[in-house]
Amino acid sequence: MRERSTPLAVPDPNRFDRNLAIAQSSKSVSIPRCFAELAPMDVTPILESLNDAQRQAVTAAAGPTLVIAGAGSGKTRVLVHRAAWLIDVEGVSPQSVLAVTFTNKAAAEMRGRIESLLKIPVNHLWIGTFHGLAHRLLRRHWREAGLPQNFQIIDSDDQLRLIKRLLKNLEIDETRWVPREIQYFINGEKDEGRRPKHLDDEGDPHRRQMIALYAAYEEVCDRGGLVDFAELLLRAHELWRDNPELLAHYQRRFTHLLVDEFQDTNSIQYAWLRLLAGKHGIPFVVGDDDQSIYRWRGARVEHIHRFQKDFPGTTVVKLEQNYRSTGTILNAANAVIENNSSRLGKKLWTDGADGEPIRIYAAYNERDEADFIIGRLRDWIDQGNLRADAAVLYRSNAQSRALEEGLINAGIPYRVYGGLRFFERAEIKDALAYLRLIANRDDDSSFERVVNKPTRGIGARTADMMRSYARANSCSLWRAAGAIASDELNGRAANAVHAFINLIETLARDTDSLDLPEKIDHVIHASGLIEFFKKEKGEKGETRIENLLELVSAGRSFEPDPAEEMSPLDEFLSHAALEAGEGQADEWDDCVQLMTMHSAKGLEFPLVFMSGMEDGLFPHQRSVSDPNGLEEERRLCYVGITRAMQTLYITYAEQRRLHGMDNYSQPSRFINEIPDEHIEEVRPRVQVSRPVRASGARSTSIRQGSEAGVRLGQRVHHQKFGDGVILNCEGQGAHARVEVNFETAGTKWLVLSYANLDLM
Repeated sequence: MRERSTPLAVPDPNRFDRNLAIAQSSKSVSIPRCFAELAPMDVTPILESLNDAQRQAVTAAAGPTLVIAGAGSGKTRVLVHRAAWLIDVEGVSPQSVLAVTFTNKAAAEMRGRIESLLKIPVNHLWIGTFHGLAHRLLRRHWREAGLPQNFQIIDSDDQLRLIKRLLKNLEIDETRWVPREIQYFINGEKDEGRRPKHLDDEGDPHRRQMIALYAAYEEVCDRGGLVDFAELLLRAHELWRDNPELLAHYQRRFTHLLVDEFQDTNSIQYAWLRLLAGKHGIPFVVGDDDQSIYRWRGARVEHIHRFQKDFPGTTVVKLEQNYRSTGTILNAANAVIENNSSRLGKKLWTDGADGEPIRIYAAYNERDEADFIIGRLRDWIDQGNLRADAAVLYRSNAQSRALEEGLINAGIPYRVYGGLRFFERAEIKDALAYLRLIANRDDDSSFERVVNKPTRGIGARTADMMRSYARANSCSLWRAAGAIASDELNGRAANAVHAFINLIETLARDTDSLDLPEKIDHVIHASGLIEFFKKEKGEKGETRIENLLELVSAGRSFEPDPAEEMSPLDEFLSHAALEAGEGQADEWDDCVQLMTMHSAKGLEFPLVFMSGMEDGLFPHQRSVSDPNGLEEERRLCYVGITRAMQTLYITYAEQRRLHGMDNYSQPSRFINEIPDEHIEEVRPRVQVSRPVRASGARSTSIRQGSEAGVRLGQRVHHQKFGDGVILNCEGQGAHARVEVNFETAGTKWLVLSYANLDLM
């Protein structure tokens, strides 16, 4: 049944008793003529807390409006007050306003703030996420949308399981046609508004099969009345596109469209909005092209650039006054982002203090970087500050390992925001399960985890047979697998189980004489895990591979306890289990926040560390040669800088052991884009990565000593620092460094090719 449009409400002049001049005297405020003729109204509560630019946006005339809202400039405040202005001053019915946000939390906050401002409930205001509003439409118009009335929504995990069942029913090999790759393909095409019938295989057999699988997946969903997240948006778009009368009804109803985070809209979301706006709708969109960082999710920064073309006569308002950060932090952020050519342009400013300089720390390696960050965190906590007011940001999830290890050792509670601790991540658990099975074939938990990962044709029926045999014979799953493969299974199932048993035996034999890091590296490759995750398209698959390679680094930096009577592998596995079992702090505990730069968007902290600022890591190597990718990386840096309210540290390492490799990198180009007057270097750049030829008798003696192997505990003499003892050493050749405890100067790290040490 069609819903009846509600006529616009006429404001009651008796509710107001103040003079309209209050509002008219507010700079940049536009008072509608028809409103001014009705009666004096009190608009002070709506406008009094706004600055000039915010008032200009809130009171903009009835036409398309694009608000370019810089970081910390009050964009949510503008959206809330715009809705209140429309309802309480312009006389717009709440039923004629539709507001779109990107999270349910933001939607609830916006509704609450509007009600608080107006002092009345706004139950008829449609406010929600794109997916939430699309779902609401489809429930109301299921018949027109071609859906059963009781259609079911499936989440990402359900969708993946459905694809796996589909492949099994079609007898298609999962190792060749990877479910996650198919899922990525289907959702990507839906986000662009394309059904299988719209796609051309372009003569590519692989693409032809993917299109066929997309079509088969659609048939299964249609039969079962199933709707995935991407389908919600596509189906809602098609609902309006294919039902002109229904579209016209909603265009008449929703005359005002408020959109948050407009720079993050994907193709189907923008198409949906344009359909609803039509020729007479009034879109009011708020976004920041400098904070568009989700291209890998389908977000199109181009939408914010083409808005004025798609909606002629658009009013553009820039919010540039920042209420979050110091002047120094904002000047640094402005200087960095100005290097992007494809932007609308704005400059953040504050009427607050310039604050302290941005401190740059050149670490020797990732451990030194972590030690420095933890030392500054200790100082921060000792001064009576909350741990939760400090955040450590990084570009790659794999970077968290060294930081987590240092925080655990220092006894500082922490939480990985929006993610799992390193040893709790699924791909790390997969690799550890292989290692545990090599060390102990009777580890049932590890056996179950990897017996069919990567997929190798060992299905649920075979797994049930193993469990039944193990229970009946009081033996491990490993022994059960060998028994049923020889006696009860035949054909492909038997071959698959025998292949898995042979794989584990081969891994054990081939890694028996290898050192721990080489053992881990061999297992993650020979088990097929690396290749398996390479087929998982997008940022997620790349992150999993980076984490697996970082596990190799964890093995290389792991120091077995000589007092333990365990093999290095067993001790490492115990260490991993204990670290995973530590359990990060609860969400509401006072704890340091660890997070990726992407996860930090929308958050703010008095103290921020941006770690791993090296070319190849940030900006990421895959983006350095891609102009669009490099601009997005720079926007991500801009987001990171503007998370800091008072104090910002930027750290980089001359040498970093990451993803299983030792890397010698240059400082991030983004650091060089920050003007010198805003920077204070905590440690001069030592450029360990550039070999320097040493000269003189003393350097020769230590070079000869390093080639023979510098001994821990060896006594040395330095011309400036005097006598000392070597506590630690790392690296080789020109990159070799030693940690020396000097009798008078304390502990110092020295590069051998610079230090001119005498062996004593």
